[in-house]
Amino acid sequence: MTPFLKMHGLGNDFAVFDARSQALALDEPLARAIADRHRGIGCDQVIVIESSGDADAFMRIRNADGAEVETCGNAARCVARLLIEETGRKAVRLQTLAGPIACGDADGGLVTVDMGVPAFAWSRVPLAREVDTNRFTLEVDGRAFAVAAVSVGNPHCVLFVDDADTTSIAELGPRFETHPMFPEHTNVEFVTVRDRSRLRMRVWERGTGITLACGSGACAAVVAARRRGLIDDKVQVRLDGGVLAVEIREGDGHMLMTGPAALSFSGEIDLKALAP
Repeated sequence: MTPFLKMHGLGNDFAVFDARSQALALDEPLARAIADRHRGIGCDQVIVIESSGDADAFMRIRNADGAEVETCGNAARCVARLLIEETGRKAVRLQTLAGPIACGDADGGLVTVDMGVPAFAWSRVPLAREVDTNRFTLEVDGRAFAVAAVSVGNPHCVLFVDDADTTSIAELGPRFETHPMFPEHTNVEFVTVRDRSRLRMRVWERGTGITLACGSGACAAVVAARRRGLIDDKVQVRLDGGVLAVEIREGDGHMLMTGPAALSFSGEIDLKALAP
């Protein structure tokens, strides 16, 4: 039997495995089986904590479809919370496929994650061809949509809409995710600007679908809105699962994202029995 933790950040939920002392062979089919909400543990992402020579731990991430991805802000808060409690330190450092992430205890059950400096170059997102990533047009189902694109360690497509609550993200999300403009597929954020310090955002997450929250997506929405002059540098982003605070740090442009990280339960699973 293999122990695991079920954690979540504003309802974006994870099955977390600690493989620092014993390796875990997690491939795409097994990750899909673990994430299955009827036959497995059920989660948006499967997280594996591994040893790292240049950080407190390496965080490996697979989406519900089994595909490995670069980073996840909500998962980073959850893993950071575990390491902060384990070490007794106020700050820890994670390594990911997208690079290092500095995390700190923000008190009151909150964790702050330095998501780094977003990338706007079309080749870094990446996109299929050169465009102005601040605003360009995509055609979906015969309709033209003005979007922005940004990488926050993973690709994001941001749409500013009149009302995120009534936008059909279940219909539009998968079409943008797999649009030919995004060769590695993309996360999709549907964003309404409430005022200069508040955004409403709903998200279609690459390889997972509709989720209650997305930390990197919140950062993408904030920086896309800031580039258009719609908001200030400190913003509250309301997602379906709750509120994240996002700040664009003056001086170096780093994105600081603060929110809760919660433990739901712990358990054990027979991965051999679950393996497809």
